[in-house]
Amino acid sequence: MYQKFENALLGILNAPAKKKAILWGTLGAFLISVAMIPTELVLAKMLPGKNNDTYSVYIDLPGGSSIEQTRVVSECVVGILQQESEALDVEVFLGAGSPLDFAGLIKGSHFKNSENVAEVVVNLTKKHDRHEPSYMMVQRLRPVIVKQCENITPQTSIKFIEPPAGPPTMAAIVAEVYGSNPEGIRHLGERIKGVFQQTEGLVDIDIMQDEIYDKFEIQVNTDKISRSGLNVKQVNDILYLAFEGMEIAVKNSQKATDQIPIFLTLTPEGKKFASRDKMAIEYKLAGLKLMNHMGMMVPITEVVDVVPVKSNPMIMTKNLHQMTNVLAETDMVSQVYPLMDARTMILDTFTDEYEINKIGLFNLELIDKKSGERYELLWDGEMEVTLDTFVDLGGAFIAALILIFLLMVVYYKSFVLSGIVLLGSFLSIIGVIIGHWVMDLFTADTFFLTATSLIGFIALIGISSRNSLLLIDFTKSLMVDKGMHKKEAIAYATATRAKPIFLTAAAIILASTLLASDAVFGGLGVSLIFGTIAAVIASLVVVPVLIDNSDLERHFNFQERKAVSIMEP
Repeated sequence: MYQKFENALLGILNAPAKKKAILWGTLGAFLISVAMIPTELVLAKMLPGKNNDTYSVYIDLPGGSSIEQTRVVSECVVGILQQESEALDVEVFLGAGSPLDFAGLIKGSHFKNSENVAEVVVNLTKKHDRHEPSYMMVQRLRPVIVKQCENITPQTSIKFIEPPAGPPTMAAIVAEVYGSNPEGIRHLGERIKGVFQQTEGLVDIDIMQDEIYDKFEIQVNTDKISRSGLNVKQVNDILYLAFEGMEIAVKNSQKATDQIPIFLTLTPEGKKFASRDKMAIEYKLAGLKLMNHMGMMVPITEVVDVVPVKSNPMIMTKNLHQMTNVLAETDMVSQVYPLMDARTMILDTFTDEYEINKIGLFNLELIDKKSGERYELLWDGEMEVTLDTFVDLGGAFIAALILIFLLMVVYYKSFVLSGIVLLGSFLSIIGVIIGHWVMDLFTADTFFLTATSLIGFIALIGISSRNSLLLIDFTKSLMVDKGMHKKEAIAYATATRAKPIFLTAAAIILASTLLASDAVFGGLGVSLIFGTIAAVIASLVVVPVLIDNSDLERHFNFQERKAVSIMEP
């Protein structure tokens, strides 16, 4: 078998047309594989999907919503989740965030404490016992829950949060809006949210800012209180007792070592208002009465004023600069392409109000044409992590290639042979990219080129370099020690080294199949499998042709002499 391969390779090396065909074919394969990324045949994404045993649902009602409204929306969400056979249990945290987890650490869920928020934690069966990954379940349930539950209360936002596969980020895409005018920041944030809503592939869109809504304040009239024979503490206590509840006394029991507190408050039905207006509030408060020092019962409405006011929104800052965040998750797509679409739409549609200048690679500066106020739009989230990661991995890859090249130059004292080793190492990228395209054809969800994929590609550099080094060293030994001519030495060396190269490749491929099915490390496994196949082809076909095209006689100081048997020492 190896003799046939040696003869076939010798026939290629003796035919200039075949060598040109191999080199042009290799160049074509490289260009086609690289073109798959900009043409979106292979999609790049930093963090792959992770098959978790749990995920959370964040429920945010508009500011000023009651706990009862939040409960109704939460029950709608839970009702749909309970129909899932693979959901073990569901925990609801009404008016508060769930206990801190990996995702909630960066999203600030533990700071939630208001009546218009809730979190639902869903615990699933173990991933090895499920046919559907958690991220596919989320993608399937999201439109169903949003359609049925968000419309219960207008302007409700329901978001699905999964533990990330890598470093946690606030969202897949985060648009940070900076400026000095709070109203201008709010207006620009709303417009960016509208762009996100029109961008295909973006879901769970929200703005990290409080809504400005109408509310009512109960202001104490101290003059009326003093004339009624009451005091301010009585008024505060009765209001707090009615709507929040408080301890009013204790009870002793032989069965308890401590006194048992008696807690008093209105019933849930008693706390409800007939409508959201001033008259309904005054009617409810009229039922609360206080006894003054003369023993007369005085209605609360006689000593307080119900005043309609606007809510006071929280002011967000970052690095001492006022800002707000517009968030969006991606629906099983790479965040790069929706971000580019949203950015293009901003550049095309925001010119009616702003003068837009580009800052850096993606960021924008917007100047209000009427007021002259300046705003900055900076991109953050998983997109920023993606850029940083790919830049770092790209830098590591380039550094590895440069170090390999310099070491080879020192070893061979030849730039040509060092370049052959380097090129042979780089050709594994063909298998890596094409492998992801092939896997995408056979998987239900998109198979992304991720950070783990690039790690696998970098790992292949050493394997590919070793194969090229062995071929060159073996060829040198045959020429210098045995007197074989260049083409025969290259063919014999390649055929001899084919067996260990195949065995090494088989070991890598078989070991990597365990990774290929993993949600997080699947990219690493596919890169090692298909990249190894490409590296073997490059080592046994392309590298010999490149070596033959170099002047080995000059590099090895080869002088024509009588050849000796390969079996002789």
